[in-house]
Amino acid sequence: MAKLLGPDFISLQVRNLSASRAFYTEVLGLTEDTSFSAPNTVLFDSTTIPFALSEAKVNLDEAPHPGWGVALWIDCDNVNELHAKMEAAGATIIQQPYDGPFGRTFVF
Repeated sequence: MAKLLGPDFISLQVRNLSASRAFYTEVLGLTEDTSFSAPNTVLFDSTTIPFALSEAKVNLDEAPHPGWGVALWIDCDNVNELHAKMEAAGATIIQQPYDGPFGRTFVF
Protein backbone atom coordinates (compact mmCIF):
# COMPACT_ATOMS: atom_id res chain seq x y z
CA MET A 1 0.00 0.00 0.00
CA ALA A 2 1.27 3.48 -0.87
CA LYS A 3 2.40 5.51 2.13
CA LEU A 4 1.91 9.27 2.06
CA LEU A 5 5.16 10.92 3.16
CA GLY A 6 3.95 14.50 3.62
CA PRO A 7 4.19 17.77 1.72
CA ASP A 8 6.69 17.67 -1.13
CA PHE A 9 6.35 21.08 -2.78
CA ILE A 10 4.71 24.40 -1.87
CA SER A 11 3.85 27.06 -4.43
CA LEU A 12 1.93 30.24 -3.68
CA GLN A 13 -0.05 31.97 -6.42
CA VAL A 14 0.46 35.72 -6.15
CA ARG A 15 -1.07 38.84 -7.70
CA ASN A 16 2.27 40.53 -8.38
CA LEU A 17 5.15 38.15 -9.03
CA SER A 18 7.77 40.89 -9.21
CA ALA A 19 6.78 42.46 -5.87
CA SER A 20 6.45 39.05 -4.22
CA ARG A 21 9.86 37.98 -5.54
CA ALA A 22 11.38 41.15 -4.08
CA PHE A 23 9.72 40.55 -0.68
CA TYR A 24 10.87 36.94 -0.42
CA THR A 25 14.43 37.69 -1.59
CA GLU A 26 15.14 41.18 -0.20
CA VAL A 27 13.15 41.09 3.04
CA LEU A 28 13.04 37.39 3.94
CA GLY A 29 16.45 36.64 2.42
CA LEU A 30 15.56 33.62 0.28
CA THR A 31 17.76 32.88 -2.73
CA GLU A 32 16.33 32.02 -6.12
CA ASP A 33 17.20 28.61 -7.56
CA THR A 34 18.63 29.71 -10.91
CA SER A 35 18.83 26.13 -12.21
CA PHE A 36 15.01 26.11 -12.44
CA SER A 37 13.19 27.74 -15.31
CA ALA A 38 9.44 27.87 -15.85
CA PRO A 39 7.29 30.69 -17.18
CA ASN A 40 5.88 33.11 -14.58
CA THR A 41 7.40 31.14 -11.69
CA VAL A 42 10.18 31.72 -9.16
CA LEU A 43 11.66 28.74 -7.30
CA PHE A 44 13.66 29.38 -4.16
CA ASP A 45 16.66 27.43 -2.92
CA SER A 46 15.15 26.07 0.30
CA THR A 47 16.53 23.23 2.38
CA THR A 48 13.38 21.56 3.66
CA ILE A 49 10.57 21.61 1.09
CA PRO A 50 10.85 23.19 -2.36
CA PHE A 51 9.08 26.56 -2.28
CA ALA A 52 7.93 28.66 -5.24
CA LEU A 53 5.82 31.62 -6.27
CA SER A 54 3.81 31.77 -9.47
CA GLU A 55 1.49 34.21 -11.14
CA ALA A 56 -2.09 33.53 -10.08
CA LYS A 57 -3.86 31.01 -12.27
CA VAL A 58 -7.26 32.28 -11.13
CA ASN A 59 -8.58 35.78 -10.50
CA LEU A 60 -7.66 36.27 -6.84
CA ASP A 61 -9.84 39.39 -6.68
CA GLU A 62 -12.88 37.15 -7.24
CA ALA A 63 -11.93 34.76 -4.43
CA PRO A 64 -14.05 35.72 -1.40
CA HIS A 65 -11.29 35.07 1.16
CA PRO A 66 -7.97 34.16 -0.49
CA GLY A 67 -5.61 32.45 1.92
CA TRP A 68 -8.12 31.91 4.72
CA GLY A 69 -7.46 28.64 6.51
CA VAL A 70 -3.87 28.33 5.29
CA ALA A 71 -0.81 28.82 7.50
CA LEU A 72 2.69 28.81 6.06
CA TRP A 73 5.48 28.32 8.59
CA ILE A 74 8.94 29.40 7.44
CA ASP A 75 12.02 28.06 9.22
CA CYS A 76 14.63 30.61 10.30
CA ASP A 77 17.82 30.42 12.37
CA ASN A 78 17.27 33.84 14.03
CA VAL A 79 13.60 34.74 14.43
CA ASN A 80 14.23 37.99 16.30
CA GLU A 81 16.59 39.27 13.60
CA LEU A 82 14.13 38.37 10.81
CA HIS A 83 11.30 40.01 12.74
CA ALA A 84 13.30 43.25 13.11
CA LYS A 85 14.22 43.21 9.40
CA MET A 86 10.60 42.68 8.35
CA GLU A 87 9.33 45.37 10.71
CA ALA A 88 11.92 47.83 9.35
CA ALA A 89 10.80 46.99 5.80
CA GLY A 90 7.21 47.89 6.70
CA ALA A 91 5.74 44.38 6.84
CA THR A 92 2.54 44.06 8.86
CA ILE A 93 3.36 42.14 12.04
CA ILE A 94 0.25 40.49 13.48
CA GLN A 95 1.89 38.90 16.52
CA GLN A 96 5.26 39.82 18.05
CA PRO A 97 7.88 37.07 18.60
CA TYR A 98 7.02 34.54 21.30
CA ASP A 99 8.17 31.09 22.38
CA GLY A 100 5.61 28.58 21.11
CA PRO A 101 5.32 24.80 20.81
CA PHE A 102 7.46 24.81 17.64
CA GLY A 103 10.08 27.25 18.94
CA ARG A 104 10.46 31.00 18.52
CA THR A 105 7.61 32.29 16.37
CA PHE A 106 5.96 35.47 15.09
CA VAL A 107 3.07 36.07 12.72
CA PHE A 108 3.04 38.41 9.74
